Amino acid sequence: MSAVHEPRQSREERAVRGMTGIPEGSKFLGFIPVDWRYDLTARFPGLRRVLRSRWTSFLLQLITASVFSVALVAGFIGTPVGNANLLVVLVWIFWWSALMLILVPFMSRIWCALCPLPSLGEWLQRLAFVQKRPGKGLTLGKRWPAPLRNMWPVNLIFLSMALFSGILTTRTLVTAWLLLGMVIAAIVVSLIFERRTFCRYLCPVGGFLGLYSNMATMEIRHNVYSVCREHKNKECVVGTSEAYACPWMEAPTTMARNTYCGFCFECFRTCSKDNMSLRLRPPGTDLLVDKHRGLDEAWKAFIMLGAAAIYMAVMMGPWGTLKDWANMKSLGGYLVYASSLALTVMVVVPALWGAFVWLGRKMSGVAVPFRKLFTNLSYSLVPIGLMAWIAFSFAIILPNWAYIPRVISDPFGWGWDLFGTAHVQWNPVGMRVMPYLQVASLLFGLAYSIDVCWKIARQTLGSDRAASLAAIPPVIFLAGVTGLFTWLLVG
Repeated sequence: MSAVHEPRQSREERAVRGMTGIPEGSKFLGFIPVDWRYDLTARFPGLRRVLRSRWTSFLLQLITASVFSVALVAGFIGTPVGNANLLVVLVWIFWWSALMLILVPFMSRIWCALCPLPSLGEWLQRLAFVQKRPGKGLTLGKRWPAPLRNMWPVNLIFLSMALFSGILTTRTLVTAWLLLGMVIAAIVVSLIFERRTFCRYLCPVGGFLGLYSNMATMEIRHNVYSVCREHKNKECVVGTSEAYACPWMEAPTTMARNTYCGFCFECFRTCSKDNMSLRLRPPGTDLLVDKHRGLDEAWKAFIMLGAAAIYMAVMMGPWGTLKDWANMKSLGGYLVYASSLALTVMVVVPALWGAFVWLGRKMSGVAVPFRKLFTNLSYSLVPIGLMAWIAFSFAIILPNWAYIPRVISDPFGWGWDLFGTAHVQWNPVGMRVMPYLQVASLLFGLAYSIDVCWKIARQTLGSDRAASLAAIPPVIFLAGVTGLFTWLLVG
């Protein structure tokens, strides 16, 4: 079977995928067709067989769970020196950099399929490691409360963690207790609620992964919607005797965004029609989907944007007092820092964005509800937000890469040299090119955000002229944010 390209989609397919209001033939940045797809599972049949195998998920989870277990032990009994402890280096240097530089922008939420934190809870819930066992499993199987089926719980949990970022990234015991607490929470939630409730509604990492996965260049979708429509037994939704219903409570037949797809590939194993595919697509496609937009996701964009600026200021700025406040050197200073961070991401950034959107609405002359325009246009903050975190991550991995081989040989900081790499000298790489990489990332994010902003404005307001006028103030905001990030990173 040859690779599948989709320069044009049927009107029905576009409607199902939520691409209404986007003219056919639209292009990102003027040259990347919005509708382009490249079906990897059609081009490489062996890949489909790998994804359909239940052993694939189990073995990958077993590997990450094994590494995580060793790292967690290191966090509790190893050296308290952060850059010599496997847990701190693995989580805050290697994992974070891999996540933001590779996994999220290119492979969406693939980390959710590998993550060791919910694995034990899921295995207990299913009473199985690989093959599905008959029966309900070890869980009450309750549904998550309807009012909380959104990103608001995740937003608040992430913000609570962000307030302690200064000590989380430097103190081994704090990191260890946090991760152990998340494992315990995932187990408890799995024993009470159905499927991956913890991952979808409570995991603080899952929130920003879901938001930024809309920029990813990979997606899992149905092949042909008519096949799904005519197939009455929706195995991907209800499960089978040999495979599970979507662990993320999604309906793969109509799924239009990556936001809540955990890339577990369970839908590949349940679909009797073999109608699921793994595809490459242009970055940012899901941002144009006009279904399921909400204030909860808008606030996640505000939180991530504001947190990026504050973290840059704390970790890379010249303000020693600010660093001391974030590191809890004094209670009064920390309270100033924490309250300022919370106020910035929850109130200041949204209020500023609202003011610029309100002005654009006035300029457009179109009486579209302010809340709708405010919410829709907030998705244009995702490209610059993701690229700001990518630029930030360059400043983490390039100066600190040498700590990784050192802790692999000496994970507890006890003077071991298991693989002969314990004495690798600290030697920053790419420091001369790093500012160029950061500026290029930010400029790309700005260009993409501007393009998405105009397309969403066109989608919301219905005309090119109104969209152009409404987008002017938000574009000024985007340019100002980019200038701020550039100043914080490279001066």
